[in-house]
Amino acid sequence: MDELFEAAGTLRSAYRGVDWASTSLGAVSGWSPTLRAAVDLTLHSRFPVTLFWGPQFVMIYNEAYVELIGNKHPAALGAPAARVFPEIWDVIGPMLASVRSTRRATWTRDMRLLMDRRGYPEECYFTFSYSAARGPDGQVEGVVDIATETTAQVLSQRRLIMLVGLNDALSGLDDPAEILDRAVRVLRTVPQDLPHVDILGTGATGGAGRPPPPAVPSTTFHDGDVVVETSAETRVMRVRLPGVPPSADTVLVARLSQHLPLDDGYLGFVRLVGATVAQALHRAQTRQAERRVAVLERDLSERLQRSLLTPPARPPGLEVAVRYQPAGERARIGGDWYDSFLQPDGSLTLVIGDVAGHDQQAATTMAQIRNLLRGVAYAVRKSPAAVLEGLEEAMRGLGLNELATAVLARVEQDEEQARAGARTLCWSNAGHPPPVLVAPDGTARLLHTPPEMLLGVRAGVTRGDHRVTLTPGCAVVLYTDGLVDRRDAVIDDGLAGLVDNLTGRHGSTAEQLCDLLLTRYATTGDDDIALVVLRIPPEPAGVSR
Repeated sequence: MDELFEAAGTLRSAYRGVDWASTSLGAVSGWSPTLRAAVDLTLHSRFPVTLFWGPQFVMIYNEAYVELIGNKHPAALGAPAARVFPEIWDVIGPMLASVRSTRRATWTRDMRLLMDRRGYPEECYFTFSYSAARGPDGQVEGVVDIATETTAQVLSQRRLIMLVGLNDALSGLDDPAEILDRAVRVLRTVPQDLPHVDILGTGATGGAGRPPPPAVPSTTFHDGDVVVETSAETRVMRVRLPGVPPSADTVLVARLSQHLPLDDGYLGFVRLVGATVAQALHRAQTRQAERRVAVLERDLSERLQRSLLTPPARPPGLEVAVRYQPAGERARIGGDWYDSFLQPDGSLTLVIGDVAGHDQQAATTMAQIRNLLRGVAYAVRKSPAAVLEGLEEAMRGLGLNELATAVLARVEQDEEQARAGARTLCWSNAGHPPPVLVAPDGTARLLHTPPEMLLGVRAGVTRGDHRVTLTPGCAVVLYTDGLVDRRDAVIDDGLAGLVDNLTGRHGSTAEQLCDLLLTRYATTGDDDIALVVLRIPPEPAGVSR
């Protein structure tokens, strides 16, 4: 064998087996210096290189190139390229002819070729360049092909893009039927990997409006959750999606491409498709279960909270109306509360308060503080400020280390006021929004007082009492901050708006005032709202005292 082929390595025997003299290149001893130099360069390169030499593009290549052509080797060595690559000659033939005639090199990136290198037309991708090899006279003697196969990279990127898109398409869905339908529609956008795909129950023949899956024997998954069935006509992979709705027997049925090898990468990709769909179904199932539990908890908690917010005491000659409005479906309970009860001497006590939070802990603390306040107020029988001081002492002693705001008011009446139908409102404010007084002439104003600390900040706080006379036709509105506090506005604007909305409402009953405020504010806020409205009805016309 000519010493030219000593660098052929494992291809030496293949080179020895070629009758070069019978090829269009002739005997090796007669090869041109250009060809000999090109062969020497090719065989000493570790990068895949082949020469397409002469008018017939006879092939000479190195060891690295063998992997690119598979079982076409060793017959390809010394053979015309048109005979080696009949299945892709319509693509590469004109490219080689162009280089030979124009001397201009080509550059092709990730070209898809259906190459028969393993007994079937395989989907392959290559990045390669054809360049002319010219002799001393400038004539093109052959074409040099420097190539690399990019099939693995192209398929991996394509499949990754599809999996990311599938996950994104399913991530926001909660209905299992919609998930399956969306998954099928997404998967059918990649026919090169999945010529046909469906998601069915075992024994099913096709979804509504969908063509049936390949006619292959039914699968029972004896050895796991994946089964691959092959026949001369088709290859089908079935992936069980265990324990997911609509049934435990849901199966991903995928017809596999006839142009791709059934290697670990391909089968692993289909497994990931099944896992992605199964995860989406599990997420939907979990969300549905969580929503059911949340609804039950909200309903139970709301009933509990409303059971604590008992109907108000309504002594003769006074209107008292109350409301509690939770902050939407996301939080049906919280720390807001109201109360209205009678003291042993017959005087009416009103309370509005708010414990921070919108959860069961806030509601539990609210219930404890509310009941403590009732007990302290009933037992102490002192002014509202003294009652709040006693409440704070009891909270600390019992370990209620929560912050809360509250307004405690008592409606009093002496003999002179009784003759005039008037009342005195005595109240103390622990860090709570100020009440609103609506006068008989329709004017409204905030009952501002010097600010005092919230309940639970520190021990030994001295609190103050405040008084205002209420004549027939007056109304007092007590409320929690959910009525006036908005994230996109300062609270002073909310208080001013509340005063504006109550101005001119002196003819409304206590119940009507509550309805007015909830209609105006409940749909625009994101916090609970509690209301207590006290009103002294105006004297009937013609009645004098």
